[in-house]
Amino acid sequence: MPSRRRPLLLVLGLVLTLLAGCSTDSAADRNPGDPVTRDEADVLAELLHRNFEQGGADFVETAPYGDGAVLTLTGEIDFVRSIGSAQAVTTFEDGRPDDTRTLFFTPDNLWFGDVPGLSDALAARGLPDAAYVERPMAGTAEGTASLVDVLVQLVLNLSARAGDDPRAFLNGDYTWQGQRSIDGRLTAVYALSGGKTVAVSTSDKTLVQYVTPLPDQDFRVTITLSDHGDRTITLPAAEETVDATAQPEIAAQVGV
Repeated sequence: MPSRRRPLLLVLGLVLTLLAGCSTDSAADRNPGDPVTRDEADVLAELLHRNFEQGGADFVETAPYGDGAVLTLTGEIDFVRSIGSAQAVTTFEDGRPDDTRTLFFTPDNLWFGDVPGLSDALAARGLPDAAYVERPMAGTAEGTASLVDVLVQLVLNLSARAGDDPRAFLNGDYTWQGQRSIDGRLTAVYALSGGKTVAVSTSDKTLVQYVTPLPDQDFRVTITLSDHGDRTITLPAAEETVDATAQPEIAAQVGV
């Protein structure tokens, strides 16, 4: 896995800077909009590295991308090996049934399970049945990535093999916004550039939540992490997977 020395998230061709912190000052002595302190800058600099050191986490990621449509990924991520798995559920307010897929992902590839019509499409071509369709991760630089690709890449980029320079966080662009509870955990909330926010545990200084808009979109993605620790995720075996690059007609037919 390539080293990530800066907390950068490549989304739809733009670099989103991921920064977060945890206050060591009393919240009563702060005003929303105050710049981060030197102690907070030290936390900012190690935040993504701390995720890597802790090994992994559970996550819930939500994206209300359309009129009454919300895509939610619920799963776990191995930050050390850059492997994730999730159940992706799209819910609709117009009465349509939920659309559910099983996902596995790495920085290079995505596996889709529970794909409607896959067995029939394979049988029609005389191919053995498979539980998953594997395809390369869509590149974002050309603006071709689907929302699923963008969401899993956001999660994969929430770690770094090394910390950053704390001085980079003392330029006044990153501000304290107060404290709030997220899933029973007290967090310090910080506003970042471009409408992004982060929430960091006040007790163990781990990243609890990251919220970001996407370029040229009118919705925000929210990622909530919990239960940090080692994870072991096994990718689908080759014998239960159909390669979308080798079977592009099948991939197009089932919408992968």
